[in-house]
Amino acid sequence: MKSLKTKITSLLLLLPIILLNAQGELKSVDGYSPKIGLMVYMLEDLKDRITEQVKDLDQSQIDFMYDTNANSIGALIMHLVSTESYYQTMTLEGREWTKDELKRFGIAGELNEEVKNILKGKPITYYLDLWDEVREKTLKLLKTKDDDWFVSNIEEGLNYHYVWYHVMEHSANHMGQIATVKNRLPK
Repeated sequence: MKSLKTKITSLLLLLPIILLNAQGELKSVDGYSPKIGLMVYMLEDLKDRITEQVKDLDQSQIDFMYDTNANSIGALIMHLVSTESYYQTMTLEGREWTKDELKRFGIAGELNEEVKNILKGKPITYYLDLWDEVREKTLKLLKTKDDDWFVSNIEEGLNYHYVWYHVMEHSANHMGQIATVKNRLPK
């Protein structure tokens, strides 16, 4: 049985999330079909929470890696930009990246040593501005789709809803990694 102190601590940790999210309710965003609107709500909530975690970090904190296998916060955010841009282009526009898009957005599709070295020395606004740009386009394009499209199959056993769920869960996973990096920042 949890102690009263543990229960109170758990509640206090959840309080900001509950307050941020209209008393803990998921609501479909106006201007979208109902299922897409719920996904938009979740995508935006995660992006806002990640942005809040990182917006005030200085350059050394953005580039910090706590060991050689870790990723920096900048690289993780760029990876989120790359992932969303890729799925946006593939599912909402039905095409591959152009060479320019690949160079601009695709750099962190895979996080490896080369990418980690390239993504150093850029301010947090660099990553957040790119993410804002990609998200703005995602939101605009999702408004052109409906729930029938959302649940339709791309191929057997894979629909658009699942792909965008993957983008959302990807953000949630990396939000946890970002928190871990922040917890290990030098004091």
